[in-house]
Amino acid sequence: MTTQRKIFIARAVAGCADLIQIFFFPLFSAGFLSPLNTALDVLVAVVLIGLLGWHIAFLPTFILEQLPVADLAPTWTIAVWIATRGRNNQQQLSTGN
Repeated sequence: MTTQRKIFIARAVAGCADLIQIFFFPLFSAGFLSPLNTALDVLVAVVLIGLLGWHIAFLPTFILEQLPVADLAPTWTIAVWIATRGRNNQQQLSTGN
């Protein structure tokens, strides 16, 4: 079950990853730190799947993140918002609150 805390943590992880990639873009783009960018994407994907479970939005995001200029878009943040939208409402309906 995905809790509000897990959703908050997943959104924070995605936002931080996107900010790191945007802020350090000149270093990550086809430079010597490019493998660190890939490692960051793998780590973020594993953490998000661990927190939220598998969601189809994570696959195109991971693939898109491997393109050099795609780091300028907040793709992880968008994927997490897609994966978590409506989950709070579904949990409230299932608990009767």
